[in-house]
Amino acid sequence: MSTLPLVLVTIKERIGIITINHPRANILSQATLERFELVFQRVLDDPEVKVIIITGEGVLFSAGADVKELAPLDLHAKAEAFSQRGQALLGLIENAHKPVIAAINGAFCLGGGNELALACHLRLAEEGTQLGNPEVRLGLMVGWGASQRLPRLVGPARALELLLTGKRITAREAERIGLVNKVVPDGKVLQEAIAWAQDLAQLSGPTLAATLGAVYVGQREGYARGLEEETRQFGMLCENEDWQEGTRAFLEKRKPSFTDR
Repeated sequence: MSTLPLVLVTIKERIGIITINHPRANILSQATLERFELVFQRVLDDPEVKVIIITGEGVLFSAGADVKELAPLDLHAKAEAFSQRGQALLGLIENAHKPVIAAINGAFCLGGGNELALACHLRLAEEGTQLGNPEVRLGLMVGWGASQRLPRLVGPARALELLLTGKRITAREAERIGLVNKVVPDGKVLQEAIAWAQDLAQLSGPTLAATLGAVYVGQREGYARGLEEETRQFGMLCENEDWQEGTRAFLEKRKPSFTDR
């Protein structure tokens, strides 16, 4: 395992695991965000990595932004810069051409930590984890994208309930409303995330990237534009070796062997 301050990264079997390492609450301070962005970009650019997992070290995924850094913000330009900094990193995650899985561990995933999880493409949570955005209870509001991502995941009514009350919900409730994909026993979320990543890593990289691209173009630019992007990506994929290998393997009743070309 190689390390950077505040962040750990492990790369094995085409899976990159990025771990927030800011004990005890894995606070997303500005220094943590800077290190995280550096590591994430490096893993994203690594041709040997096909799937990325984000998790937290120890007993928490992340309790969010550092309130000690929020308290001195007394000018709108400073606060806007703080928001833009977080949004830029989470946008990098959301727009990644490789699947990103949040392995949400421990007791809490709150505030900016929950916003980080929302930016990932898939979310797994432990049974005992509570999730929420309590910013409103501090006289604040979300600033790293939850006002846009949460309604798209769970619908505007439920999103407003969570954002306006700041209440926490259980992992089971998060699964029920579509905030997380699956709940697993405590202590098992990273193991489950690796299993999901191993399955994804066997698939065609260009196909995964094309699917992510079509979905998120539609999310950002609307239904009609999303259909156009789906058609464009579908057309481009037919010239790939993996398209030919996948269809040939199906007809020959064997497992395909993709080469990401």
